[in-house]
Amino acid sequence: MLLKTIIVVLFIAVLISLFSGLNFLVKDLGNSKRRLLVALGTRITLAALLLGTIAYGIFTGQLGSTAPWDRKLHPDATRVSPQTAPPPPVPAKKPE
Repeated sequence: MLLKTIIVVLFIAVLISLFSGLNFLVKDLGNSKRRLLVALGTRITLAALLLGTIAYGIFTGQLGSTAPWDRKLHPDATRVSPQTAPPPPVPAKKPE
């Protein structure tokens, strides 16, 4: 749970850095190039940390995919749809 919280916090920090860079680009009248480059560097660092955290979570098994199209990863979670499955056999009647 802690790993997922860290991932969410890093993602929000990347978004904040993205919008601060946009703000520096559009509205800043001072030394916007320097501040814009700092925001870009911060965003790149945060994105690298985010990808590294996700890779660590997948490598350690704390994160995984439960998508239905991952049949190779979860063969026991797949089921046959009723349209493609053959009908169940009809039990034979016992003669009286």
